[in-house]
Amino acid sequence: MSLPATRAPRKPRLAITMGDPAGVGPEIIIKAFAAEELASFCCPVVYGDLGVLARAVRLLGHELELVEVSEQASFEPEPPGAEGAATSAIRVVPRSRLRLEEVPFGALSEAGSRAMADYVRGAALRVRDGGADAVVTCPITKEGLKLAGEPFPGHTEMLATLCGGARVVMMLAGERLKVALVTIHVALRRALELLDAPLIEETIRTTDRFFRTYLACAAPRIAVAGLNPHAGEGGLFGDEEARLIAPAIAACRSSGIDVLGPFPPDTVFHRAYHGQFDVVVAMTHDHGLIPLKLVHFDDGVNVTMGLPILRTSVDHGTAYDIAGTGKAKPTSLLAALRMAARMASLRAAEPEPRDARDPGH
Repeated sequence: MSLPATRAPRKPRLAITMGDPAGVGPEIIIKAFAAEELASFCCPVVYGDLGVLARAVRLLGHELELVEVSEQASFEPEPPGAEGAATSAIRVVPRSRLRLEEVPFGALSEAGSRAMADYVRGAALRVRDGGADAVVTCPITKEGLKLAGEPFPGHTEMLATLCGGARVVMMLAGERLKVALVTIHVALRRALELLDAPLIEETIRTTDRFFRTYLACAAPRIAVAGLNPHAGEGGLFGDEEARLIAPAIAACRSSGIDVLGPFPPDTVFHRAYHGQFDVVVAMTHDHGLIPLKLVHFDDGVNVTMGLPILRTSVDHGTAYDIAGTGKAKPTSLLAALRMAARMASLRAAEPEPRDARDPGH
């Protein structure tokens, strides 16, 4: 008796944004597509500019074909090389048609800045509307967003607004260390003003929910870093640990979340690196990202938790200083693509569960 033929699961459809046309985004995209592994785990389409990408192809000397596609036809049928061979064609949804003299390597421009924002907007809305499974972003500049008239300090805030004002948490992740942030792109003085127990509690809950839903971690072990030296040393160096952080941890623990702390910031990352915790929640941007980037400078992935869509990103900037030299590495982009594909596959295989422990879910 012959068994019925089974249909191979569809590879996740990833919408890749090109980032700042004058930065390293186009170069790392070309290098990523030249990697043999890419077509084996995803169906990728770039939201960007054909002329700028062609410039990167010429610069790097790769024999890759650029194919213009419409948003409606972008993922069907799958691109060449979909069965695991190196992808020989790059499908591009052209959201801009820039003149190359408008966007010289390493130079901020209004035209390039408007374009980079539009790549993000187009890809995010495509994922939001179900036309793709995840968005993977290449680097943009915060100064460029301002120049383009966009009222956002970065990708995270822009995506949250595009998704209806979602409350989001920024996490940077590598194999050995993952860090979620309570506050992100604000001045340090402003970050201290923003910190309160409800915000810390919400960050912990969002992190717990995301790990269980998208990272196949049934009971994530969460460590919370203190704000002050030695986690306040019993109030000698500040009272935020006792007044803000500990109550948030207690509220989360009472609903069944495996969270501990607050721990001294100068030791907790070492413990997480050696496997005692799955993720560390840090109070401010640099508290968390200095240790993360020390370990995962080349292969870290930026993940936006709390969105109704999946989004990963490289964890580096536009690198204007090396744009156009061919030196930029695609390591972080490939890691972001792999993580997006894994998360999309997990979500497709198992619908997001309702968490009875989390009253805010």
